[in-house]
Amino acid sequence: MAEQPVVEVSRLLDQRGLCSFHYNLIFWSVLLSLIDGYDIAAIAFAAPHLIREWGLRPGGLGPVFSASLIGILFGSALFGWVGDRFGRKAALLVSNMWFGVFTLAAAWSTNLDQLFWLRLLAGLGIGGVIPNVVAINSESSSRRYRATLASIAVGFVPIGGALPGLVAGAWVPTHGWPILFTLGGVIPIILALIGLFTLPESIKFMALHESQRRKMERTIAALDPDFRVPPNAKFVIEDEQQFPGFNPVYLFRQGLWLITPLLWLLFALNLMGYFFLLSWTPTLMQVLKLPSSVGALAGSMIQVGGTVGSLLLARWFDKYRFFAIAVVFVVTVPIVASIGYAGLTSTAALALATFFAGFCVLGIQTGINVAGALVYPTSLRANGSGWELGVGRVGSIIGPLVGALFVGLPVEKLYMWSALPFAAGAVVCFAIWKLNEARLQARPELGAAQAAA
Repeated sequence: MAEQPVVEVSRLLDQRGLCSFHYNLIFWSVLLSLIDGYDIAAIAFAAPHLIREWGLRPGGLGPVFSASLIGILFGSALFGWVGDRFGRKAALLVSNMWFGVFTLAAAWSTNLDQLFWLRLLAGLGIGGVIPNVVAINSESSSRRYRATLASIAVGFVPIGGALPGLVAGAWVPTHGWPILFTLGGVIPIILALIGLFTLPESIKFMALHESQRRKMERTIAALDPDFRVPPNAKFVIEDEQQFPGFNPVYLFRQGLWLITPLLWLLFALNLMGYFFLLSWTPTLMQVLKLPSSVGALAGSMIQVGGTVGSLLLARWFDKYRFFAIAVVFVVTVPIVASIGYAGLTSTAALALATFFAGFCVLGIQTGINVAGALVYPTSLRANGSGWELGVGRVGSIIGPLVGALFVGLPVEKLYMWSALPFAAGAVVCFAIWKLNEARLQARPELGAAQAAA
């Protein structure tokens, strides 16, 4: 009996490099990341207008700030599982359609209760984007570009978060705050409908599922027209050891029993600090008696700096992973602590401080999104990334709520206290680095696979 022919998928990707498939994938990843970032941040830029129009106390917005983050907590894990079970493409399309519908509905909110529930439901879909964008990019490119393409794709989330600031400055004065949610709802719905026909699927996901054979063969033909898939060939991912199912218990196997919960804690600490900055900075600038335009500028600079940091730090994080991320955590502490004092100094100083805060904080987030996902094999990647982001969202919920509790403190002291999660993050990240190095040395087969990744 003839031996079944085998197609080594990772080797094929390495030999082909980048082609039109990858450019199309990056194009779609950037679009999806931009609208994901936009919808996460929209409430922060609507907040000052809601305070005036609905006669609210600033602290009363804390639950609404956290509503979508509560949804993201569950949505990241849910759509991470959907991505591993039904495909990255299906998870991305359904999640965009879901949060588009509920974000659009938020434009007709008339009180905080309605806005809270609509933002919570939208958060379920928002949470599904990042785990699957990371997975689809890291699983569809060569070893040389695997982490870099995923970092670039996720790196556009912050610039998406800056776009509501531009909309708030240009259109909210004439169209009112609902325009922020109208745009944030219509665009992902349109993207989901178009993506049904043009968004590609993860190459390695297709390789693991026989039902995707025809798509896989067409994709290989597009990647390398000269390569012919032998009849009845078996597709294998030769540089990764797979798990037989999607049960989260596998996230604790093969020396990951301590690394996985520490990764969850790391995500929680960074997201706690980031969402405090994102949610409260525009409002706290008004507490300093600065114009609303200055608050919008400060919020936008966090996102712009985050995009620059995500892109510039990508290759360094790609090479040194958790060690490099720990170093940036340390640098972040004094920068974040200085924001309140910068706001008392000048608009230029504030813009500079918020830019570099975003540079570090969102650079870190992009780094741990990718480095954390690459700890796991293809069969668990979206699931592992989803749980990291999902459990980590506990921190993103706590950040705005703690801000609401302590909003009466002097602004400069409040920002000093907000730097503490990043100091703790440096310690946790260093511990993950040492534990993962020890794990890979103890298991040479895992070390070879992760070095390839």
